[in-house]
Amino acid sequence: MHKPDEQRKNRAEDNQFDTVIKLDGTWTATLKDEFGNYKTHVAGHNVVTTVGKEFLARFLYSAVTASVWSMKYVGLGTGLTAEGAGNTALGTEISRHTGTVSYTSGGIITVVATFAAGSGIGDITEYGIFSDNSSGTMLNRTTQSAIAKGASDTLEVSVNVTLS
Repeated sequence: MHKPDEQRKNRAEDNQFDTVIKLDGTWTATLKDEFGNYKTHVAGHNVVTTVGKEFLARFLYSAVTASVWSMKYVGLGTGLTAEGAGNTALGTEISRHTGTVSYTSGGIITVVATFAAGSGIGDITEYGIFSDNSSGTMLNRTTQSAIAKGASDTLEVSVNVTLS
């Protein structure tokens, strides 16, 4: 009888487990004034959280009955703590909005949320994507250089989640 480690090794050698799925995300945030004129832009990569990976695994497991991808809520914050896989929330969340979800070929899911004038005002330094509009599971988080969003500014945030 084979031991579990030997069984895994034998299956890997038989090419049954030779594919690795990687989850990656990129973020962009573009700030515009009340007239729609470009003010500034930041972009970067995020850290996929441990609870986000678990959420995705549960979602894929239940795909037979699941009909809606709920990771569509984008949060903004002013926290300065670096992102980490163990994060479950933004450091200092100030606003969250429902994003528009689209699928692009190549395993890319895009979520875009617009924070209109009067919403999410402050020096924005962190972004996260969530499964609920008020609590929920955080899939990923990024910290960037501060964007000073004034009361009359609009901020469009876009995240690409790539399965590769």
